[in-house]
Formats: sequence, structure tokens, C-alpha cells
Amino acid sequence: VTVQYRQDRGAVVPLRVHTVVISVQHDEGVSLEEMRRSLKEQVVKAVVPAGYLDDDTIYHLQPSGRFVIGGPQSDAGLTGRKIIVDTYGGWGAHGGGAFSGKDYTKVDRSAAYAARWVAKSLVKAGLCRRVLVQVSYAIGVSHPLSVSIFHYGTSQKSEKELLDIVGKNFDLRPGVIVRDLDLKKPIYQRTATYGHFGRDVFSWEVPKKLKF
Repeated sequence: VTVQYRQDRGAVVPLRVHTVVISVQHDEGVSLEEMRRSLKEQVVKAVVPAGYLDDDTIYHLQPSGRFVIGGPQSDAGLTGRKIIVDTYGGWGAHGGGAFSGKDYTKVDRSAAYAARWVAKSLVKAGLCRRVLVQVSYAIGVSHPLSVSIFHYGTSQKSEKELLDIVGKNFDLRPGVIVRDLDLKKPIYQRTATYGHFGRDVFSWEVPKKLKF
């Protein structure tokens, strides 16, 4: 999905959906026309708010035609779980470590959740409108090697001031992240679809009330 945005003092505001591309494998008995109609009515219109779709929105639905044979039978070198799709879709930075296949003790997963939690909490508190949170670790060292905050000019406070607020409100040691976000619970089946971010069923999606 390609979205057209407007920049507003460092923040970005979605205006409209420019293009939608979907390719889905289907049964032999389903016609191309039926697939395209179903994708538009049951997928696009069900997911994208109507206000973002207009007469100029471009749809590439099954652009290569019928898609009956798929998977390893038709492609070599298939990718695994796509970490960018699982997180921010290329919009935000990603550390490079996959989530699925790792347990909650691995910072590739737990610290990414924590960074998301920190970012949402800062925005919810009205401290900024857009923010990037970066955290780095070393194996065997409990405290983060570094924590960085970038607010893209959307905050009345300096990035140093935001960093101080984060330091007073969050303990980003891996064990504490597991405790605070309750990551020992069997919650991970839900992350198998629709990504890891953006749904309030996950603890890291519920902003923390900050003291500052």
C-alpha cells in the first residue's frame, strides 16, 4: 500500500491511499475477475478507511493474472518471516533482527517491543508528535549500551530532555522489560499475522503514564 502524506512541522499526516497492490494464490475454480472483485470489496474496503480511497486510487489486484500454483512449487529462494512487514513497513528504522523464532529473552524481540512502548508513551503524553527510539545492547551486559531519541523537530523539548524523561520512567534492562511487559505469557500466536505493532492486545501497545 502506497500512501500520500503531508509533512506538518516534522510529523507526517496521511492524506490518501495512492496505490494498492495485492497478489494472492487461489483455487483453480476461482476466476480472475472474481478474485479481483473479492479483494477490492472484502480486503481493501474492509481494511482501508473509506476517507483515504478516492477516484484516483490505483489498484493492482492480481496484476500478473491467475495465481493458482504458488509456494515452493513455483518459487525458489522464498523469504522467511519479513521483519520489515512485521514492524513498520519500511517507514521506521529496524535493528535487523527477526522476531519470530526468538523467545522473549532475546533483545532483538523484547527491546524492539520496549522501544515501541517508549515511543508510544512519549507521543501519548504530548511530548512529541513523532519519535524514533534506538536502543543497543551487548551480550552479558544488562544495561543498554546506548539509548537515543530523535523527535524530528516535533517536540517543545530537546532530545536530551526527552532522553532524561525516558531514563526516569523506563528501565530498559532485558529482565525488567520481560517483567514490565509481561512477556512470559503465551501471547505470541497473535503475532503470526498482522504484524507485531498497532494492536492494543499487546502490552507494548498500551502507553505508560509518564512522570515529568
